[in-house]
Amino acid sequence: MSRMFGTDGVRGVAGTELSIDLATKLGQAGAYVLTEGRGDKKPTILVGCDTRISGGMLANALIAGICSVGADAVYAGVMPTPAVAYLTRKHGFDAGVVISASHNPMEFNGIKFFNRDGYKLPDSMEDEIQRQIESGMADIESPTGEKIGHVKYAFDMDREYVDFEKENVPIDLSGMKIVVDCAEGASYKTNTQVLKELGADLVAIHTHPTGTNINDHCGSTHMEQLAQRVCDEKADIGIAFDGDADRMLAVDENGNMVDGDQIMAICANFMKKQGTLKKNTVVVTVMSNLGFTLMGEREGLHIATTQVGDRYVLERMKAEGYNIGGEQSGHIIFLDSNTTGDGMLSALRLLEVMVTEKKPLSELASVMEVLPQALVNAHVPNDRKTSYNDYSEIREGIRKLEDKFAGQGRILIRPSGTEPLVRVMIEGKNQNEIDRDAHELASLIEKVMN
Repeated sequence: MSRMFGTDGVRGVAGTELSIDLATKLGQAGAYVLTEGRGDKKPTILVGCDTRISGGMLANALIAGICSVGADAVYAGVMPTPAVAYLTRKHGFDAGVVISASHNPMEFNGIKFFNRDGYKLPDSMEDEIQRQIESGMADIESPTGEKIGHVKYAFDMDREYVDFEKENVPIDLSGMKIVVDCAEGASYKTNTQVLKELGADLVAIHTHPTGTNINDHCGSTHMEQLAQRVCDEKADIGIAFDGDADRMLAVDENGNMVDGDQIMAICANFMKKQGTLKKNTVVVTVMSNLGFTLMGEREGLHIATTQVGDRYVLERMKAEGYNIGGEQSGHIIFLDSNTTGDGMLSALRLLEVMVTEKKPLSELASVMEVLPQALVNAHVPNDRKTSYNDYSEIREGIRKLEDKFAGQGRILIRPSGTEPLVRVMIEGKNQNEIDRDAHELASLIEKVMN
């Protein structure tokens, strides 16, 4: 069997690829692996979800699996992913689980685990969960009677996350007009509450989730409405979250997008000035814009690079003692405050720079030049997305483009960790040229692999 876990947990179309049976087994195997060695103490696992219609269905299946192996479950309902990570470690839970497919369309869902310290699991632990499932739970006992797990419902825990965010970045946002897009997702209550209580003049959009409208032409993957609203409202900034609010992107006062690279550049330079940037280093992935590297060279920042996935950014940060890192897509980790990407925290850190420096976002974002970049998705069968390089036609297409852009740009091809896609990214000097070449290569990949 191929690897069950992607870069952000187990994902698939809810009800088929991510079935009730699989959710139950993930609850059983996950509870066993994450709480092994706890002795006679009955372990407790926190569970939260985003606003998808399938969330309740999968949560109940997952919780049934958790309780069936003798662990207790605390179900907190709709809650941002970073809130689950924070509350897991705050309350000393043995693990945390989030049911979410993040920025993906509503028909998808996912299950991702955090350990008792609020960190995503290493590959080795995910592989052990998969091994238990594939072995038919051969190592796992099914208790009876009083040893069966208990379910507790705690739908008021989101208040603790609101207070956590306000205490981390206690800025006064009075007089600042902010438009926030909550993607009809998990942030619709908590993140708007944070900004209001810090004094912002808040205009909130996409805060009425129906279960089927999450990420639907809104949020961090569709920022056109946000940009227009910022201009219409003459706001100081627009903030966009994704479905589970672990990522954040921004729009400046002129309606121009400010991506994760630019946000990290702004915050890292501010941290350097404040003397809080550890080892003078920012951790990014190979997808970060070349302009970020050039900015680092000019500003005297060391740039450490990892493969794509915020989990790999985090691993590098923990291993080498860095405190800021992230992805162009808006997953940004401020490790002094939280253990995972936290969209609300990222927004507050960016707002803190604006308030302290008394500068508009457009001026702050000019610290780096975003070089032309084209990113095109090739839709391919999910079970074959990692084998694109096995096809001679595709290898030849990639080779030709690498020769063409040698010394004047770069080509990056990679399978998505969460969707049935192969992503084609090209950087170069001419936007029209790289757009055309990226689309042609993506079309070739689709034609050959489908």
